[in-house]
Amino acid sequence: MAEQVLLGDEAIALGAIHAGVSNGYGYPGTPSSEIMQYLIDYSKNTGKIHAAWCSNEKTAYEEALGVSFAGRRAIVTTKHVGLNVAADPFVNSALLKINGGLVVVVADDPSMYSSQNEQDSRFYADFAKVPCFEPVNQQEAYGVVGEAFDYSEKHNIPVMIRIVTRIAHSRAIVTTKTEEKPQKKVKRTDDTTAWMLLPLFARKQWDKLIVKYEDLAKQAEDSKYNQLYINPDFKKYGVITSGIGRNYYFENTPELAAKPSHLHIGFYPYPVEKIRKLADNVEKIIVIEEGYPFIESRLRGILKQPVPIEGKIDKKIPPSGELNPNNVRPVLGLPERKGLAPVENLPARPPQLCQGCPHIDSYNFIKEGLSGYKETIVASDIGCYALGAMPPFSAIDTIICMGASVSAAKGAAEAGLRPSVGVIGDSTFYHSGVTPLIDAISANTPMTLVILDNFTVAMTGGQETILPSSKLEAVVKGLGVDPAHVRTVVPLKKNHDENVKIFKEEVEYEGLSVILAVRECIEETKRRLKKKAQKEGR
Repeated sequence: MAEQVLLGDEAIALGAIHAGVSNGYGYPGTPSSEIMQYLIDYSKNTGKIHAAWCSNEKTAYEEALGVSFAGRRAIVTTKHVGLNVAADPFVNSALLKINGGLVVVVADDPSMYSSQNEQDSRFYADFAKVPCFEPVNQQEAYGVVGEAFDYSEKHNIPVMIRIVTRIAHSRAIVTTKTEEKPQKKVKRTDDTTAWMLLPLFARKQWDKLIVKYEDLAKQAEDSKYNQLYINPDFKKYGVITSGIGRNYYFENTPELAAKPSHLHIGFYPYPVEKIRKLADNVEKIIVIEEGYPFIESRLRGILKQPVPIEGKIDKKIPPSGELNPNNVRPVLGLPERKGLAPVENLPARPPQLCQGCPHIDSYNFIKEGLSGYKETIVASDIGCYALGAMPPFSAIDTIICMGASVSAAKGAAEAGLRPSVGVIGDSTFYHSGVTPLIDAISANTPMTLVILDNFTVAMTGGQETILPSSKLEAVVKGLGVDPAHVRTVVPLKKNHDENVKIFKEEVEYEGLSVILAVRECIEETKRRLKKKAQKEGR
């Protein structure tokens, strides 16, 4: 065994390597990105596994299914909203007879540090009838990956591992193995009907899944991740925790007058009988869980008797944002700790585009080009360019989800808003912008799409775009956009007047036009030049 200081994301990646993973797929998304980046770096350095970024989470999951069909172990990494994109193959995969182990790691983002919502992925696992592990720390995150692969192969079902930002992006000492489990040899599934979701076969698979999930629920009672402690001498209340919520509870237990009965749930389906046993021994149940009130909302359907329940639903615990050791104290009857008083009236420090960012020059020509128009829309996407919503630009009207800039601009144009402009990055375009652009091509919608091509997936750490910049114009023209209205500009101050002229020409065009604003991310330029200097010994 060895000890390493690892991010939770890195611990999961190393756990997958030591568990004999053959393939890894994902799309960059904070706070999950470092898992796949670790695997990609390992792949490049050793050649032992195949790991790659994909155009989006759906394709990543489907590629992993192909690996599973071939009998080898695959891992998929995504953030919580990325699972929305992969929902179709994820939910359907529960009906397949999984061959090689398939594990999907989903990183949820309470407090929305870099996300559109606080979505809780446990609901997806429950909805799809897929078992889910929820580690409490980096050590458990490392160890649970191998168990998830074994579980997947034993029960022929995909397995989810759900983590949160505080696990993904904090470091701890992790005791790891020093050897990797041998990778499985290629052995395709012997039951292809269990991989064809034609209604005839899918009905049978659905019936089997219902029975299987009931069996998994029984096994959850004996899982080492679902630990129950009963204190027969203290009945005032009992506590249910899940995931990192246990850590916050344990930080406060030394101050409690008595040790309450406690059930920790780290594996789903729920251990129903353990929940009922806890309820039999207490007068009230307190639920401490990060994310939505997932366990709390299910208790009424599990308990045989009316027991008061306190948690997020009654707001005894904050219903939004991250939990912490302090904000769970009141529900335990403890006073909040008094820290340093907050300093009042500090100047705001909103996120902003980097000095020298090409998007600055792009928004400048867009804003000037739209001046004088009254009924306009600029629909943006998720990425660095979403910061165009902030002063001094205030250039964006909508930010919804990946690809929605194209769709929203199309809908707004067809409702009568002119000019109608969509703004999307190169990676986001490949992720979810291609299909709505095809809709716009089909209708020749009078709108202008500006693709901000900065050669990288910048906001998540500078990962490579799935296709190089040199291919973007050919892709757009190949989809069917009129070549006369596919224009390329270089967003620089010296080109501002020319860029405004080109932009105005295209928004006045009564049809679909695409402007490619092409210039490398300033931070990527710095990194590239630094690497070049190091290589040359300067």
